[in-house]
Amino acid sequence: MALSPRVPELSALELLLAVDRHGSVGRAAAELGISQPAASARIKGMERQLGVPLLDRSPRGSRPTPAGLLVVGWARRVVEAAEALDAGIDALRGRRDARLRVVASLTVAEYLMPGWLLALAAARPETAVTLRTANSAAVAEQLLAGEADLGFVEGSRAPAGLAGAVVATDRLVLVVAPTHPWARRRAPVTAAELAATPLVLREPGSGTREVLDRALAAAGVTATPLLELASSTALKAAAMSGAGPVCLSELAVADELAARRLVEVPLTALDLRRPLRAVWPAGTRPVGPARDLLAFTKKN
Repeated sequence: MALSPRVPELSALELLLAVDRHGSVGRAAAELGISQPAASARIKGMERQLGVPLLDRSPRGSRPTPAGLLVVGWARRVVEAAEALDAGIDALRGRRDARLRVVASLTVAEYLMPGWLLALAAARPETAVTLRTANSAAVAEQLLAGEADLGFVEGSRAPAGLAGAVVATDRLVLVVAPTHPWARRRAPVTAAELAATPLVLREPGSGTREVLDRALAAAGVTATPLLELASSTALKAAAMSGAGPVCLSELAVADELAARRLVEVPLTALDLRRPLRAVWPAGTRPVGPARDLLAFTKKN
C-alpha cells in the first residue's frame, strides 16, 4: 500500500516535534543542524501539504495550533516507530557483523587460514568465526545454500554459480617415501609414467584432484588410483608408509620435504600450478567481516 501524498516526510515530522519542544523554529533548526530559513520553509511546506496551519507564530516564539497539537501527537508515534525500526536494523546488523561463517578447502584451511584469522581477530575482536573444511565442490554447495558467508577453493576456476578472487597461488608436487625407487631416479617422471603408476589420490571433487586430472588430460592420459583419500594428512601418511606416489600441494609437504620424510620427484611437461580463490555467490559481494577477511588475504 502506497503512503498518502498527505503524509509528511519523517524529517518534517522530526522538525515539528523539535519546535514543540523548544517553542522556537530557530532553536529547533539549531538542534537538527539546518538553517532557520530552511526550517521555516519546511514547516510551511508541511502546512500546505496538510491543508491546515500547524504553528502560531509570534515575537515570543512558535507554538502548535490546535490542529498542530493533533499532528504533533501523531508525529511522535511515527518518529518513535521509526526509531524502533532503526534500532532493530542496527541490532540485526550487529548480529550479522558479530559472526563469520567460513568454509575452506583443506589446503587453504590448514596452511593459510590461521594467519588470516589471526589478523581478523586483531582487527575485529568481537567477531566470532566458525571455520569448516570441505573439498571445493562441497564449499560451493554450502555457499549456494546460504550456509557460509565466504569460501575458499583450489582449482583452475571458480565453481559454477560463484564469483571469486585469486588470493594465492600454489603448485602440486609429486612426492614419495625415501625408500621408494623414484626417490633415487634422476630423470623426470613423464605424464605417461605417472598415469600408468597406481597413485594415492585425493577424492573426486577436491581441487587437488581436479588440477591433476586436468593436467594429465591435457597430456592425453588419465590417472590410475590405488587409494582415494579425503585429506592431505592421510595422503602424506600413505606416502610415508610407502603405499605409493602422492601428488599434493607443496604447502602441505614443506615440513616433510625439509625433514626428508618425503622426497620430491621431478615431473616433465605437466603444469600443476593452481590459483587459490576466495569465492562467494555470483551477483553478491562480501560484506562486514567477510569483506575484512578478504582484504587480509590480499595483504599476504
